[in-house]
Amino acid sequence: MVPFAGWSLPLQYEQGHLQSHLHTRRHCSLFDVTHMLQVAGSGWGAGAGGHPHRFTPPPPGPFQTRVYGRDRVRFMESLVVGDIAELKPGQGTLTLLTNEKGGIMDDLIVTNTSEDHLYVVSNAGCADKDLAIFRGRAEELQATGSDVHLEVSDNALLALQGPSMVRVLQVGLSDDLAKLSFMNSISTTVFGVPGCRVTRCGYTGEDGVEISVPAGRAVELAEQLLDVPDVWLAGLAARDSLRLEAGLCLYGNDIDETITPAEAGLMWTLGKRRRTAMDFPGAAVIMAQAKEKPRRKPPNCSHGRGGWCCQPPLTSPCPHVPGTVTSGCPSPSLGKNIAMGYVETAHSQAGTELTVEVRKKQHPALVTKMPFVPTQYYTAK
Repeated sequence: MVPFAGWSLPLQYEQGHLQSHLHTRRHCSLFDVTHMLQVAGSGWGAGAGGHPHRFTPPPPGPFQTRVYGRDRVRFMESLVVGDIAELKPGQGTLTLLTNEKGGIMDDLIVTNTSEDHLYVVSNAGCADKDLAIFRGRAEELQATGSDVHLEVSDNALLALQGPSMVRVLQVGLSDDLAKLSFMNSISTTVFGVPGCRVTRCGYTGEDGVEISVPAGRAVELAEQLLDVPDVWLAGLAARDSLRLEAGLCLYGNDIDETITPAEAGLMWTLGKRRRTAMDFPGAAVIMAQAKEKPRRKPPNCSHGRGGWCCQPPLTSPCPHVPGTVTSGCPSPSLGKNIAMGYVETAHSQAGTELTVEVRKKQHPALVTKMPFVPTQYYTAK
């Protein structure tokens, strides 16, 4: 168990990090990601008896934002870069909360629900900051007569990830998962627990879902899922290595308030209409960088030497072109070390040879395309 953004969370369970990671790729794992919603207190883990399928209940009050009112889309688009207006009922998108300098304040998932509100999930370490920003902007708009208001619920969040997910979850659903595409969600009953929101998404690169469940019944639902032998518990270590193999950024490591979407290679989060309107925070800076090419870009490196390749600095063969590794670890799926980081744009192309410093020793690295491991996101036919 380790401290994480105000929570006490499991780094790994009894199977260990390597086996947990590979089990997720081959079968299915359950992650408690209630910390994504930020609450004062600890997460839930093995109960006092030590049984891996018994939990102490999660504390009440994790933050999960719902935005209501006829001006809810205008409110959200005044804060983020995504085209929220184009989202169909039940459809969600990854988007970026930016500041006036173009820096990324957080990455969010915003869903246009079928129940006439927007559903927003924030990162654990940014939840208080995000909520303050949301409330401040809502008050500004309300003062001018706009119809927008926020609600914070106390739901827990469980992620079921891996190729066996459909077989495991479909038994407990009346809805057909074959009709639920990646980044779409439904409000439904899951294994007898009503009031759940099932979103087909995740942070592993595998086909998976995140289940928003009333906190008082999260233990019940988790235990029902864990009764299936194919489902293992997975902790933060596997979550980090899985997301890195899938080429997914971690806020606070790979992106932060000093990095713009153009520098981070995240311009795909900007819809065409938003690029033209330039009506989001930092638009002038971001669009100028997109046109002129940013000074630095994130290369994705792999190499076959031992050790962790997450220790800065990262440099090209020329010592005058420094860079920084932001995330790195041994890849259980590939059997080699992988990393994300930033170098000068001229040295960021795939195939470029770099040198990384690992524990004061120099090792060769090669810039590769992302993701390191092909993603398995599901698109309904």
